[in-house]
Amino acid sequence: MKVVRYLLIAIVALIVLAAVAIAIAMAVIDPNNYKPQIENAVEKHTNLDLVLDGDISWSFIPLGIELNDVEANLEGGRLVALEQLVAQVDFMSLVTMSPRVGTFALSGLDARLEVNEQGEGNWTRIMPEGTSTAEAEQPAQEQPAETDSEPAQESGGEPLAFNVENIEITNAQVHYTDKRTGQAVTLENFTVNASDIALDSEFPLDVTFRVETAKPQFELDGDISTRIEANEALNAFAISGLKAVFDMAGEPLGGKSVTAELEGSASADLENETATLSDFTLGLANLSVTTDLNVKGFGDKPTVSGTFALNEFSPKALLETLGQAPIETRDPDVLESVAFSTSIGGAEGNIEMSDIKLALDDTTFEGSGSFNLTNQATTLNLTGDKLNLDRYLAPEAEGDTTEPAPEETATSKTASSNSGESDLLPLEALRALLLDIDLGLGELIASNLTINDIKASTTAKDGLLKVDEFSGKLYDGSFGANVTLDARNDAPDWKVSANVTNVQTLTLLTDLAEVDMLAGGANLKVNVTTKGNRTTVLRDNAKGEIGFNLAEGEFRRMNLTRMACQGIALANQESLGNSGWGTTTPFNDMRGTLKIDGSTLENTDLVAALAGMTLEGDGTVNLEQKNLDYEAGLRITGEIHRDEACRVSDVVQNVVIPVECRGSLTDDPAKLCSFDGSRFRDTLKDMAANAAKAKAEEELDRAQEKAEKKIQEKLEEELGDKLKGLFK
Repeated sequence: MKVVRYLLIAIVALIVLAAVAIAIAMAVIDPNNYKPQIENAVEKHTNLDLVLDGDISWSFIPLGIELNDVEANLEGGRLVALEQLVAQVDFMSLVTMSPRVGTFALSGLDARLEVNEQGEGNWTRIMPEGTSTAEAEQPAQEQPAETDSEPAQESGGEPLAFNVENIEITNAQVHYTDKRTGQAVTLENFTVNASDIALDSEFPLDVTFRVETAKPQFELDGDISTRIEANEALNAFAISGLKAVFDMAGEPLGGKSVTAELEGSASADLENETATLSDFTLGLANLSVTTDLNVKGFGDKPTVSGTFALNEFSPKALLETLGQAPIETRDPDVLESVAFSTSIGGAEGNIEMSDIKLALDDTTFEGSGSFNLTNQATTLNLTGDKLNLDRYLAPEAEGDTTEPAPEETATSKTASSNSGESDLLPLEALRALLLDIDLGLGELIASNLTINDIKASTTAKDGLLKVDEFSGKLYDGSFGANVTLDARNDAPDWKVSANVTNVQTLTLLTDLAEVDMLAGGANLKVNVTTKGNRTTVLRDNAKGEIGFNLAEGEFRRMNLTRMACQGIALANQESLGNSGWGTTTPFNDMRGTLKIDGSTLENTDLVAALAGMTLEGDGTVNLEQKNLDYEAGLRITGEIHRDEACRVSDVVQNVVIPVECRGSLTDDPAKLCSFDGSRFRDTLKDMAANAAKAKAEEELDRAQEKAEKKIQEKLEEELGDKLKGLFK
């Protein structure tokens, strides 16, 4: 035991002697005398010119050093400068293996970082050429390789205790410039204050700074206050009471000032791979996001749970506050309220959102969705009440009635539009989609059309997108459609099929285009294919047909009966009266087929049953030039009007009164159709044929009557006496 006691006494004596020696050395040796040697050593081993203008001092209790007015220059320019550095460590804490830093203070740091025209940073030239590479390779050459027989030694024992009484950084600044782009970034007024820093113990941290950029001109003042905790193994961290305020201004904000705020708590456990956000709030102007999230697993398949809410805000007010141009809409009262909230959960690698609530002004959606982190598969099921899309459209342009020059042909217009046309769809992005989306909406107003009970189901996989169902109710009728888009090729294939049942055309066309010339229950069957990724290409490649049928309808603002009577009156060589004609033409049924070939719709089998007439016709509609070219005929099958000049005789029975419909689809519909005098000569031939036939039949009837009379007279003469004898 005496040996142990003597050994301890010897160790203590050695420590005391070492401490006394260090204290004497610090008291006797003036470090300022070694400035030239320090400066020469730095200049010898680096490309820096070190200038020690200020005093250098050290102390024993506490053990510390102080540097003043230090500057390091590179290639004739300042790289870094320092007004003062103070570092103090309790000497006895080093002896007990529990290092305790009394104070670490840094004041007046000034760093100048610059990238030249060749893209090289000045900090890369601090060391002489080849030095950094050789030093980096040396440890790798000297480090013995680990083998299976000699596994790496794990660290053991108690973790090292570490304590800092105070850290203070004041008036630090960093200047960064890039001569290639002209960009300049400055970090200034950077301050850090922290005290009572110890592992496994919470300590306060305050940070303030200012950042300025030149392109674009932007300023940010930050103020962060929080409490931080880390465990002794440095694999678990926590932040509590976070409050960060960022004041921003500059060109991106239209010269306005905006404040962003962060509040809440967070923690992370690296060993157990868990992280949490608690009562976390992000605020920007009038927008705020709140969330509580728990994450387990930091790999490719984490498990996430919690809540997320985008609290109600006004997008219009937000844009104004951020100095952005307002979104012009037809209804100035929209974009005043947006909100979103959801609960988050799901299995490993899959983020599932339940209780989704999305509000846009007076529209509300509810539903659920999910996102797979492994293959980015997205599912969404939303149901909404009502949405008026027209309120959100850009205002209609006023006074835009510019007509093309007379010499500008349709071909030149198409070429002009094609030259500046861009792709409709991002094909690469579409090929990566994996979607399964179901949407429902009680009422939708779009292009002034009102559609009810909408259901839409869309899937996407490997570049093949399908709208398996798009259906709804429309103007007392219904519709159903499906669309297939094959985007696996650079010229994607499109296929569209649709059925429309008993949709009332009068209200539909009136609401859609303010056209009230046609009424009736429309039934359509559409089958169209096309190919391409630009509007004009899709139009030019379109093929297919549209079968249509309108029951119990009428042509409005158009009197086909009067047009037919004009032809009949000409045949009768009389004039029509001016009253009693009306402005509509009822029909019982109208049907036909539109064959689609590019931008041209061709119809060769138009038939409609009118009172005393049958409408027959054929023609084309050019969607590119937006014009109509139809030749129709009104076949007379019976009495059509009470006007005496329009009486239907045998001469006009079954003849066709020609009608033409030509002009621009943008013209007044009532002026598109009129009596076609150029084809009336063919009608006159038919009338003449009818008249000749009637005359021949009349002469035949007279001859037959005369022959019958002669036969009767002869029979009476020959049989008269015999017949009288029968009654005697």
